[in-house]
Amino acid sequence: MLCLSLSQLNALVANEIKSGFADLQWITAETSDVRYNKNGHCYLELIEKQPNNQTIIAKARAYIWSNTFQLLKSYFEEKTGQSFVSGLKIRVQVAVEFHSVYGYGLNICDIDPIYTLGDMQQHRQQILAQLEEDGVLNLNKELEMPLLPQRIAIITSPTAAGYEDFLEHLQNNENGFVFYPHLFPAIMQGEQTESSIIAALNRIHEHSDCFDLVVIIRGGGATSDLASFDTYRLASNVAQFPLPIITGIGHERDDTVLDFVSYHRAKTPTAAADYLVSQLTETVLDLYETQEKIRQSILQQLDSAHDRLQSFTRYLPLFVRNKIEIQQNNLNLLQNKILQSHKQILSQTASQLQEKEVFMKLSSPEYILAKGYSITRKNGKTVTSRASLQEGDLLETIWVDGSATSRIESFA
Repeated sequence: MLCLSLSQLNALVANEIKSGFADLQWITAETSDVRYNKNGHCYLELIEKQPNNQTIIAKARAYIWSNTFQLLKSYFEEKTGQSFVSGLKIRVQVAVEFHSVYGYGLNICDIDPIYTLGDMQQHRQQILAQLEEDGVLNLNKELEMPLLPQRIAIITSPTAAGYEDFLEHLQNNENGFVFYPHLFPAIMQGEQTESSIIAALNRIHEHSDCFDLVVIIRGGGATSDLASFDTYRLASNVAQFPLPIITGIGHERDDTVLDFVSYHRAKTPTAAADYLVSQLTETVLDLYETQEKIRQSILQQLDSAHDRLQSFTRYLPLFVRNKIEIQQNNLNLLQNKILQSHKQILSQTASQLQEKEVFMKLSSPEYILAKGYSITRKNGKTVTSRASLQEGDLLETIWVDGSATSRIESFA
């Protein structure tokens, strides 16, 4: 019976694998336990997970020798903006190898960054889809930017070059606008980025009445560090923040999830400062335009009033003459009415006086005496009844042509 030593068996396996996998193979997997040694070699594990429950269903030892790793790492990070770390979905070309001591392993010879980039983009799209499903994706974009956004809360690292550039552009603007920036320090790189920025947002929220907007800026550098800005929790906080948020993160070519949910995305920190200056410039121009419209409106009203005044001046004498003639006619009519009324009153009064004169004439004693009547008086008083007389009374009898005195001797 043939008996092999372990080394002989491993040698047979190595030969079989070498002959069976003579060509390089393209495979997809997820990186795990990525580490580098002092010689520049990269050692890692490639794993495959069950999509539904993330259970590992395959695992293989892998390595990238230093001369290859330096090339692949630079190429990968330049194309994806992502560091070569654990947890990446990758597509790599491998040589299947079997070492008699170390066993089965995969020697990575090439990498396809487009595959990883697609996975990163898919990750971003998943975050954006979840934000939209939550109904918060566009909340910050729907806020109203103040007309004079001068009180600025800044979230960044105090030592960041982008921060200095932002302040320089903001304070030395050509229009001389005054801004009031206040720094809320935060870690802008690494695993603590998310929690640090959220903590800064919470501090700003406590004093939200003191600020018009928030600016989140991070200067240039390795784009691989921007993955910290592609998290659901950070994006959700930015989307729901009650003040408009301006982002100026990285280079012009860089995009993060925060850029999609913020009120405005500036390409760089300096572009964020320029945007704020432009906001004030636009407001000032609107004010000038409104001022000019008001001035033109006043001038038009003054011209219109002047024309009306000139027209009124031309027609005023005619207007006055017409008014005088109308009033003169009215006065003449009134005078005629008064004269007619006076004549009528005088006529009526004359008629009444004539009637009274006739009545008085007919009622006068002279007229009555002329008719053959007489008047009898006793002690100067007219006697109207026999009952006022006694025998022996002296009486005066008056006729139209004279009088006589008599004494009552007796009554008949």
